[in-house]
Amino acid sequence: MTVAIDADKLMGLVYRAVDEVGATLNAALVVMGDRLGYYQALADLGPLTPGELAETTSTSEHYTREWLNAQAAGGFVEYDPDSGRFTLPPEQTVALTDPTSPAYLPGFFQIALGTVQHTTQTIDAARSGAGTGWHEHTSDVHVGCERFFRPSYNANLLTSWLPALDGVVAKLERGATVADIGCGHGASTILMAEAFPRSTFIGSDYHQESIETARLRAAEVGLGERVSFEVAPSTGFSGSGYDLVTTFDALHDMGDPVGAARHVRESLAPDGTWMLVEPMAGDRVEDNLNPVGRAYYGFSTLLCTPSSLSQPVGLALGTQAGPARIRDVTTAAGFSRFRTVAQTPFNLVFEVRP
Repeated sequence: MTVAIDADKLMGLVYRAVDEVGATLNAALVVMGDRLGYYQALADLGPLTPGELAETTSTSEHYTREWLNAQAAGGFVEYDPDSGRFTLPPEQTVALTDPTSPAYLPGFFQIALGTVQHTTQTIDAARSGAGTGWHEHTSDVHVGCERFFRPSYNANLLTSWLPALDGVVAKLERGATVADIGCGHGASTILMAEAFPRSTFIGSDYHQESIETARLRAAEVGLGERVSFEVAPSTGFSGSGYDLVTTFDALHDMGDPVGAARHVRESLAPDGTWMLVEPMAGDRVEDNLNPVGRAYYGFSTLLCTPSSLSQPVGLALGTQAGPARIRDVTTAAGFSRFRTVAQTPFNLVFEVRP
């Protein structure tokens, strides 16, 4: 049967595609501006011409001119045709140059750019059903991941997430033992250790390079023997009798999340708590058809699901697993209590108890 084509809808899709391609290229441009100091120079010095930006950053004017034009076309900077200068608005200044802000964005673009660099490998994996391990990705994925999530942890972990857990802050203040599973570069581990000097912390991750970075970070801030890091899978981290186990944005990446949850259950003290932080998601596909869900489904396809499939079991929960599937994982592992205690636009926080 012949299907009538709505010409206006077709052209609307074409124009949307132009916007999509521009957005794809802009991820690389944001990373470029971050690394070359373009945003910082605009924030520090005010309106600049391409030549002035090039001189300030010791880069080529050929590149600053085209970069600035692209940023102006995308609304990331403002252009004054009378002076020929470009300005970084105050909101963009916060989002692109202030790593202490929860709205800090360069890491988000960096992990996205690093993720799409493996598209060819992911296409091959989709044909075979294989996976791609976290360790197989470029450093933009590892570094970008920390830079994206760390501002949210800084803004929420101590002020709202931990206080939402029943009795946990009091334990940490008295002196508790804590295991941080899938700790990556140790941002969450170190943040908690600095806040609770009477407690001891051990972070674990299967990725050797991330653990090496975490150890360096802990040494730089002088945390000494209260904080240690080990290379270990989520189903085999060491220690027992923990008052608190934490897992930040990592359970859905694991090949065997039920096995990991079972090991957490075995490692907890009888009255211990597992704080489980996962990406914001609803239980139904239609709950996640929004900008955040779109980004997370993209990461799920290209990064998180391949990571799970590269490991034993390969359950592939997906980045948008949702609370019901996460609860099923914890129940299968022997936990009896599960509740949502906090949320942000990007995360859900669960309290899981024996």
